[in-house]
Amino acid sequence: MKLMRRRRRILLLGLLAVCVLTGVLVAAVSRRVRSWKAEKAAVQAAAMQESMSASAAEAESLAAAEAEQYRANLPDMGAIYGIAVNGVGWSHFFADNSYSMAPANSYITALRATLNGQPEGMSGTIRYRVNLSGTGWLDWQENGNEAGDSAGSMPLEGIAMELTGDLATYYEVLYSVLQDSQWTEWASDGAEAGAVGVGLHVDGVRISVVKRTGGEAYAGNIDPNRPMVALTYDDGPSPTVTPRILKCLQDNGGRATFFMVGKQVIKSPDVLKQMVAQGCEVANHTYDHTLMTKVAPVELANQLVATNQVVSDACGISPVLMRPCGGAKTVEGMNIAGAISMPAILWSVDTLDWKTRDASQTIQTVLEKVKDGDIILMHDLYDATGDASETIIPELVKRGFQLVTVSELSSYRGGMIPGKSYSQFRLVKTNEK
Repeated sequence: MKLMRRRRRILLLGLLAVCVLTGVLVAAVSRRVRSWKAEKAAVQAAAMQESMSASAAEAESLAAAEAEQYRANLPDMGAIYGIAVNGVGWSHFFADNSYSMAPANSYITALRATLNGQPEGMSGTIRYRVNLSGTGWLDWQENGNEAGDSAGSMPLEGIAMELTGDLATYYEVLYSVLQDSQWTEWASDGAEAGAVGVGLHVDGVRISVVKRTGGEAYAGNIDPNRPMVALTYDDGPSPTVTPRILKCLQDNGGRATFFMVGKQVIKSPDVLKQMVAQGCEVANHTYDHTLMTKVAPVELANQLVATNQVVSDACGISPVLMRPCGGAKTVEGMNIAGAISMPAILWSVDTLDWKTRDASQTIQTVLEKVKDGDIILMHDLYDATGDASETIIPELVKRGFQLVTVSELSSYRGGMIPGKSYSQFRLVKTNEK
């Protein structure tokens, strides 16, 4: 009996041991299973997180690329502005980055500005305020409303401008004023341009709207650190040759200045609209191609004013530059130019295309002589000049020249003032003659 009880105890103890061992093994396996599941879940979570991060990075990269593409495809936009001159009244409107100036010995009493080419659906406008002598800074105005006192006689001493809404995100407005015969450095985004409270008045205004690029912005989207030249064309426009030149400029990202004869303008108003649309400069070459040395000052004034009017009627923009026919000048004639706010533009490279009517000779003259800061003279009445331009324009771009208007060339090379003449704009600011 004792032996059987001992065997039962041993059996029970064995069974208990087996149960305990089984429990331990089950627990261990369970822990391992849980650990494996946890590891698997962690791996899956990490993979999911990595996938989500990759997706987020990809989405962010895609969004950045789309934003960059959107910016790249934004159209160029410009300011259109006018000034009120003491004793004269409101001017015609001027194009983006043009020299809107009071006549010599006068000053500006009011300003108005609006935008040309604002992208459809993009919110915002241009707004501006002025410092009126004797009053101080006035309230902000916008979109063509008057800032200042056009009916009064007190001069402006400074201006400030900015864009609003979505426009401020994608574009920037730059502006400069003429004071004491000097143009100020470009200001932007609401900063004040002009010295106020020191007895100086504003005699001229330049405004330019450019795309924001993340770097420094330049008026007219021109890089002042790169070489530039101004192609100029006289005696047109021609209904056949001028459009060829405009197309070549457009295809190569260039601009030019057209010194036009008033009686030619009235024949081809659509050509002028295309000039303005491409950012080219419309300029004055008298109404009948009249030499300054051959007429009385009053007749010269009538010729210049009549041409300004027909150009403005055709394209909505008034010329700010004149070119003396044949380059001939008189003191009295230059005083007339100054009295209607116009500098006189001569040239540093004369192609003589009007005389040779030879495209190859015109091409050779330009490409052998051209230097940074040159003003190149051609005439857009001749087929040979159109032919030459179609070679000259892309070749100058290939050589690294920026093809700019005379006003744009001047804007980074010291500027211009009414009644003075200029034949080139080198980096050294000794342009006046």
